[in-house]
Amino acid sequence: MDKRSFIGMVEAGEPLIQQAIDAMREYHQAKDCGAPPEVVERLRLLAESLFEAVSDYQSRVIAKARGKNLPPLH
Repeated sequence: MDKRSFIGMVEAGEPLIQQAIDAMREYHQAKDCGAPPEVVERLRLLAESLFEAVSDYQSRVIAKARGKNLPPLH
């Protein structure tokens, strides 16, 4: 894989990273403002799942850059 393809794949994940950061910010704001516990927990779970998706995506990008074939995502 050439450098441009790798950079393109990394850049493709940037919107997901931004979503995860925004979700974490919203979670902390809700927690700091004393939002109801169920709202805070929902936002925490959303942020956590988005960061997990970012991590999975980045792992797949690196694996692909190394020439490994991965099973398809669900």
